[in-house]
Amino acid sequence: MRSLKLETPHAIVVIGIQGSGKTFFAEKFAETFNTPFIEEAMFTGLSRDEKTGRSMMQKILAETLKTKSSIVIESALSSKADRQELVKVLKKAGYETLFIWVQVDTDTAASRSRRSSGISESDYIKRMKQFAQPESYEQALVISGKHTFATQVKAVLKRLTSSPRPPLHKPIERPAASQRNRVIVR
Repeated sequence: MRSLKLETPHAIVVIGIQGSGKTFFAEKFAETFNTPFIEEAMFTGLSRDEKTGRSMMQKILAETLKTKSSIVIESALSSKADRQELVKVLKKAGYETLFIWVQVDTDTAASRSRRSSGISESDYIKRMKQFAQPESYEQALVISGKHTFATQVKAVLKRLTSSPRPPLHKPIERPAASQRNRVIVR
């Protein structure tokens, strides 16, 4: 196994719809580079409810971040707000975040989900609709859930070793042109 040595510790956060291949990629990447792997589903599966599972994951994540080692996180993170909250936690701990968005066609994802977790079609559709695609400011690297791991990892390593990217934060919203430089007379 190789070690993932980066100047600044990174959190490689793998996102996508259920059945896209997130867990397969995240587990294999972490194993290949001897990197800690934190999977939200493991915690939610072991706990009595989703809230408790997320709380357990956050505690383990906080302890793992103290190591300043790059890590791989696989989480539902369906909403943009969830992802931005995670970015804040990671940034405060001195980590850079790289979102890996694993994509596959919805028919393949649905088939994989029903086969692996026995989820009903209606539950799958509900979960799929909850996923909010990353915004451009999140700078997610898109990889195919149907490509080989070798192809996927090449794309990730290329991104990790490329020039520094601007910080992940929501761009400042500017007032509309009609609202700028308005003079109010009273």
